[in-house]
Amino acid sequence: MIEQLTTYLPQHPILHSLSILGILAVFSILAFWITEKIIIKLLARMFQKTSTQLDDILINSHMFKRLTYIVPALIFYNFAYAMPQFTIVIQRASLALMTIAGLLVFNSLLNALRDIYKKTKYHERLDINSYLQITKLIINILGSVVIVGIIINKDTTLLLSGLGAMTAVIMLIFKDTILSLVASLQISSNDLFKVGDWVEAPQFSADGDVVDIGLHAVKIQNWDKTISVIPTHKLIDSTFKNWRGMTKSGGRRIKRSLFIDMNSISLCSAETLDKFKKFELISEYIDRKQKEVNEHNQANNIDNSELINGRHLTNIGTFRAYIEAYLKNNSKIHKDMTFLVRQLDPTEKGLPMQIYVFSNDIDWVRYEGIQSSLFDHLLAVVPEFGLRIFQNPTGKDFGTIGKS
Repeated sequence: MIEQLTTYLPQHPILHSLSILGILAVFSILAFWITEKIIIKLLARMFQKTSTQLDDILINSHMFKRLTYIVPALIFYNFAYAMPQFTIVIQRASLALMTIAGLLVFNSLLNALRDIYKKTKYHERLDINSYLQITKLIINILGSVVIVGIIINKDTTLLLSGLGAMTAVIMLIFKDTILSLVASLQISSNDLFKVGDWVEAPQFSADGDVVDIGLHAVKIQNWDKTISVIPTHKLIDSTFKNWRGMTKSGGRRIKRSLFIDMNSISLCSAETLDKFKKFELISEYIDRKQKEVNEHNQANNIDNSELINGRHLTNIGTFRAYIEAYLKNNSKIHKDMTFLVRQLDPTEKGLPMQIYVFSNDIDWVRYEGIQSSLFDHLLAVVPEFGLRIFQNPTGKDFGTIGKS
């Protein structure tokens, strides 16, 4: 067809070649338009009618659309012989364009593989995004070398061998990329964290869920819905906390102390014990401990006329027993995990009574509600045991002192 058209074209070599170039440009544009607007659209409609989502992902990745760029390049490459003055230039440009189109198609294919992988159940176990990114980097570098070799008409293998001499320069340029690749391998091999994990990294002001693990950066959506973007290798080089263990355990720790004013701690008199016996949660405890104390005092001929003699219950010890009983009867407290109510070392703020237990609900909102309800009750019942919560004097306290 081209040979027939050339008989009607100017015979001047330059004009002849330019005329053929214009005809090929028209054919290329027409072929590109037919491929993109008709064939690809028909293919997309066929894929939309299928039940599987794999073909839809391939369409959305624009892989087929980028594949159409090869059509004009093929036309120019096959008919370049008709323009002797420009044959070599056109063929090199066509090969370079086909290589670029191939790289774009390959990148789209990797993006499609990433989206397909996210649809599988293995996505939560291993994130392959960083591996795909390093694959893209390597292929694009090699592709760029091939394109340069085509343009300057040099053997690609010679250019690739020349990269060995540039290793030091490449390592300097791609230092962060290499560090990020090593960090990505550490994340995957050691299962340090994955998409969906709650990660806390205070030095980066990040506290929230991991939403993306890339080659160069990890994205964490904080609880205030902001996004923290942290270089992958810097996150690995620093300390961070992964809350996945808490999520899998089914329990969330409650660790908080009540500071008791030590001036309110005292031994329990008979009248006080009678009052405590009316508290259902510790009535059996009071009877058992009172019997144990009486037997000890009688066996050792203790003079009970003074409370300081022998063994006696204390209001702080009884309150600790009440806290344990209250927690054991609370359906929101995990009974199979660490359960501890203890006194810590006295401080200038009083005697810390620490509660160290786990709720059986890990949801943040419900967990805070459980913890708040627990301490609401304990703070309210402290005075019933003759105890006071330590609190620094306020302006009202100083005002009262001034009036007295």
